[in-house]
Amino acid sequence: MNDWQNGGFGLYIHWPFCQAKCPYCDFNSHVSAHVDQAAWGQAYLSEIDRLAAETGPRVLNTIFFGGGTPSLMEPDLVAAIIERAHTRWPAANDLEVTLEANPTSVEAGRFRAYAQGGVNRVSMGIQALNDTDLKRLGRMHSAAEARAAFDIARRSFDRISFDLIYARQYQTLTDWRAELTEALSMAVDHLSLYQLTIEPGTAFGARAARGGLHGLPDDDISADMYLATQDICAKYGLPAYEVSNHARPDAQSRHNLIYWRYGDYAGIGPGAHGRLTLNGTRWATQTPLMPNTWLKQVETEGHGESPREAIPTEEQALEHIMMGLRLAEGLNIDRFAHLNGRPLPQDKIDTLIEQGLVHLSENRLTATAQGRAVLNGVLRELLT
Repeated sequence: MNDWQNGGFGLYIHWPFCQAKCPYCDFNSHVSAHVDQAAWGQAYLSEIDRLAAETGPRVLNTIFFGGGTPSLMEPDLVAAIIERAHTRWPAANDLEVTLEANPTSVEAGRFRAYAQGGVNRVSMGIQALNDTDLKRLGRMHSAAEARAAFDIARRSFDRISFDLIYARQYQTLTDWRAELTEALSMAVDHLSLYQLTIEPGTAFGARAARGGLHGLPDDDISADMYLATQDICAKYGLPAYEVSNHARPDAQSRHNLIYWRYGDYAGIGPGAHGRLTLNGTRWATQTPLMPNTWLKQVETEGHGESPREAIPTEEQALEHIMMGLRLAEGLNIDRFAHLNGRPLPQDKIDTLIEQGLVHLSENRLTATAQGRAVLNGVLRELLT
């Protein structure tokens, strides 16, 4: 069995366009007045054909439309991509097809059309449930619009996730506990809850560098928010299955599990990354960041990739443990040892067990709740 089969195989489609650029966002997203969706559709379908010819008929477990704002895609385009993927790879019986959506780009007919085209899960970028914080985050929707969009989605899809950001400007622990409790009263089966991080190259990053980003909670309060998040979500039946993701039993994002379980995934679109095992070699794939560059390359050169890089097995082991320990289920240490060429040092595992940061049972190494809160430190201890 190829190693990637431990995680499965998914298809990621990157739609790079947004209505506006959020000040905290460091994703590859762009604002454009006009998008030729027919040309983009042809490029996506061409790339699916090319990659499927390379991989052969392996089972496709998931499709994920990310961005950007994929809910700006025409439903017919989304349906055509799903259909082409179905014709090129045998699909799992429980194929998961997720589309990211913003409340500002949603209306009932559009959601129904996505569902009719094969989307069976939607992930909504709500981010906050009060208007003051939504404005600070540069969001174009109100809290009322977010709740209304969520209700529309619930009528079209059985599986719905939405994102919230915490440790926001001037947010207290009491504020976050109340907001999270409201979110859990809305949640269907999945929540993604991210601590606000200030990234270089973003508007927030530039503002922070000038000393103009005020009211951010300190590290202690942010840590308290993280721990409260774990406790409250668990009490509501959505325990953490990954550092920032919470779900009811069997409602985890199967596509993201492919990443975290270190499976293979084909990445299509500007800025999309992939991991593909071909003829026994695992390759890291990437694509040009700029939308027009990627589109022109597909049209003129017949592919949208930058040069591939083969991943040595030791580096695969590193990627595997960095991903696997994010999960509540952890990772199989025998699989790690096979990739790494040697096992993890038992003395370091024992030290971390004594500190209450990891747990080892039947060859599975898991980070405890306390360990996931300081995961970078756990990884440093294991890998140095």
